[in-house]
Amino acid sequence: MKILIVEDNVKLAGYIKMAFENKSYVVDIAYDGEIGEKKAFYNEYDLIILDIMLPKKDGVSICKNLRKNEIDTPVIMLTAKGELEDKVESLDSGADDYLVKPFEMEELFARVRALIRRPKPKKWEIYNYKDIKIDPVAHRVGLAGKVILLTLKEYSILEYLVLNKGRVITRAEILEHCWNNDYDSFSNIVDVYIKRLRKKLNDKDEKYIKTIRGVGYQLQE
Repeated sequence: MKILIVEDNVKLAGYIKMAFENKSYVVDIAYDGEIGEKKAFYNEYDLIILDIMLPKKDGVSICKNLRKNEIDTPVIMLTAKGELEDKVESLDSGADDYLVKPFEMEELFARVRALIRRPKPKKWEIYNYKDIKIDPVAHRVGLAGKVILLTLKEYSILEYLVLNKGRVITRAEILEHCWNNDYDSFSNIVDVYIKRLRKKLNDKDEKYIKTIRGVGYQLQE
């Protein structure tokens, strides 16, 4: 497995590199955003560990550019920020997960294992719910015949709800599936994303996503 670390803290980058190499990973390092982005574009990696605050180009911009160019390599964002808005910005950029500094290496290893375990969708399968169609390979969502643009996190939540249509999904389940993170189950981050998703689906009267008070959400059969 080949990993790219984009981190301007030379000591931290070296520490992460050594820890992964000790587990038989192949590791490349970039110490600024421009070099990191070039490496991500021109080399194949199984995972990118990407700091937000970088010289020359920040991690959020890099991640957005990768996703815009259909590079879907899993990204774990490293950030010294802990506010909800900063977390949402990281995930909205297309990152699959994030980790707040300082962190323990065992936690980073756990995040990496969680991303590796994610099942890859069958290439021929299209998911349907009412007039919503989801192409899991292209990560494309159609609504009444028109393509709607979703962030990766919005897409992940919608796909999870569609795959479990008819079942009430708790906020904790959405957090566990879509973030693979130890979030507080009372966090409102799921509600924030559901609100954004409803806006893009024009779901003002809960035609698609129904709120089950005190529990979670459901796509009714």
